[in-house]
Amino acid sequence: MVTRVATVALEGIDARAVDVQVQIAPGTVGFTIVGLPDKAVAESRERVRSALIASGLALPAKRITVNLAPADLPKEGSHYDLPIALGIMAAIGAIPDDALSSFTVLGELALDGTITAVSGVLPAAIGAYGRGQGLICPAACGAEAAWASRDGEIIAPLSLIQLANHFKGTQVLSRPQPAVAQPSGPLPDLREIKGQETAKRALEIAAAGGHNMLMSGPPGAGKSMLAQRLPSILPPLGPRELLDVSMIHSVAGLLAGGTLTDRRPFRAPHHSASMAALVGGGLHARPGEVSLAHQGVLFLDELPEFQPQVLDSLRQPLEAGEVLISRANHRVVYPARFQLIAAMNPCRCGRATEPGYACRRQPNERCMAQYQARLSGPFLDRIDLVVEMPAVTAADLIRPPAAEGSAEVARRVAAARRRQEERYRALGLDGITTNAACPAAVLDDIARPDKAGLTLLRQAADAMKLTARGYHRVLKLALTLADLDGVSHLRHVHLAEALSYRSVLDRVPAAA
Repeated sequence: MVTRVATVALEGIDARAVDVQVQIAPGTVGFTIVGLPDKAVAESRERVRSALIASGLALPAKRITVNLAPADLPKEGSHYDLPIALGIMAAIGAIPDDALSSFTVLGELALDGTITAVSGVLPAAIGAYGRGQGLICPAACGAEAAWASRDGEIIAPLSLIQLANHFKGTQVLSRPQPAVAQPSGPLPDLREIKGQETAKRALEIAAAGGHNMLMSGPPGAGKSMLAQRLPSILPPLGPRELLDVSMIHSVAGLLAGGTLTDRRPFRAPHHSASMAALVGGGLHARPGEVSLAHQGVLFLDELPEFQPQVLDSLRQPLEAGEVLISRANHRVVYPARFQLIAAMNPCRCGRATEPGYACRRQPNERCMAQYQARLSGPFLDRIDLVVEMPAVTAADLIRPPAAEGSAEVARRVAAARRRQEERYRALGLDGITTNAACPAAVLDDIARPDKAGLTLLRQAADAMKLTARGYHRVLKLALTLADLDGVSHLRHVHLAEALSYRSVLDRVPAAA
């Protein structure tokens, strides 16, 4: 007789159904797991054996065979421990035969029989609910699983004994409730930034439309401070965005205590990050920083210090909003619709733009050109706003704090985003909520400049040699400026300001 228990294999953020088949038959005593298990799954034998002994059960002196079907799908992770153990318990009569027929099971076992947390519980719960099943998961992950459905059956035991008692009716486990992470503290406020009014304006525009932004200036100009305050003016995650972001973090094992938060992700990897760390990959194709920043911000400080190949690997995710990781035996797609904020010095010494400063190694223009040549043209073409920030003077620092802080800016950003959501919802564009993500196919229908603006755009496109991508990005940026002003049509002033933020790219010095 074969006992079956349902579990999942994670492919990106998708949970693919796996059938755990347990057979106990006469023959040579042994415990075999087949079905392309990796090292963690193969080691389940010892964890399951010890957990059952600690729970007062013993493996029968027979041949135990566990098949993980489909057999050609690679199985990775420790979450197969619990379904294997429950399959054996059902086969020896420790729990009723039909107790597991309506559940998807996942969890890792400790040697003392307790059930410890695993990653990917939220996608597993959503997949189980879609198949009309309940979920059995570790108690530490119960709050996470509860977000998948209000009425789906969820059992979150602490140990094998507790789960067995629940099935026997001697102990009833209550359904876990969704948990929200408590804010760790107030976010940094824009009021703390003194001077740099142009950069603050650009940051507000970037937040309102989800645009990519590059800040260039000498050390100490406040580039990193501005970037760190961007989350304070971004609107909270919507219900659908919250679920998408949490599924990625669940797969990555980053949901502490199974709690979710509506704060947008802010990821700031060091410039020594590898390509696999940034876009995802590795042995098990884990999500990278671009996916962990989905629906949030990816901040790259000291941009030219990143490896050029690493930066160029961002070009496809910036356009498609997702990243495809291909391996010899499988392929994984992770969402990656993030907002890129970058900061850099104008040259290696950082002072080439200061009046009266002369670089000791070579002329300033050449010093700047060599440093900025580490950034490829196709990568820069995907930047919507480029802001040159001057050094902050003592006069700026002794001024009192600005009257307007993050709260006031956040209200304007939220109003502009509401206009964008309503626009794209009326057009039937599911999942598009910002101008930066607007498809080029519908841009001509919604971004219609007035006559003066159209003339300016035509002249600027010829003078600045805008690519088709650059042309569309200027239109999207102008559309965001119109949304901030609360008007429905593009005007000359909106296009002029949008072009001013892109014209800096045209002034990048060429190496002599």
